[in-house]
Amino acid sequence: AKGMGHNKYGEPAWPNDLLYMFPVTIFGTIACIVGLATLDPSVQQEPADPFATPLEILPEWYFFPTFNLLRTIPNKLLGVLSMAAVPAGLLTVPFIENINKFQNPFRRPVAMSVFLFGTFFAIW
Repeated sequence: AKGMGHNKYGEPAWPNDLLYMFPVTIFGTIACIVGLATLDPSVQQEPADPFATPLEILPEWYFFPTFNLLRTIPNKLLGVLSMAAVPAGLLTVPFIENINKFQNPFRRPVAMSVFLFGTFFAIW
């Protein structure tokens, strides 16, 4: 469109835009990383003492939901079953979510076999 500057109608993106945008983006990213590392370096802390344990040992951040669920439910088997209920419920969605007969998963054998293979491979 007229009045838009460099990107006129009919001008190819290669090599005009890409040879300009990629180096500028890469240089800008490197400049930001070097600038942040120079202006705000990481603080060197005291070395870890392997013989001093903290009062409460906590798992990594990505295990907190599982850790808290198992800690709050008194029965451990019930806690494990409640964690297994979420993926089991998600696995039943393709079978339950039927609006008409053409969306029946068993009428689409290729899609259903791909889904079952992917589910089996992800669980295994």
